[in-house]
Amino acid sequence: MPASSKAQQKAAGAALSAKRGETPRSKLKGASKEMAASMTEKQLADLASTKRKGLPDHKG
Repeated sequence: MPASSKAQQKAAGAALSAKRGETPRSKLKGASKEMAASMTEKQLADLASTKRKGLPDHKG
């Protein structure tokens, strides 16, 4: 499942980092905090690996 915006891709990357233990979960805010709690590591990796070229900044 590819990310639909640059913001979503960035949030998934932050959540993935926290899920792997590279970043403290206390540093997460908003969507990335919810993503870390509700998605698997594979789902987050799929979202985070989406190419950013051509994506809108925010879904709207």
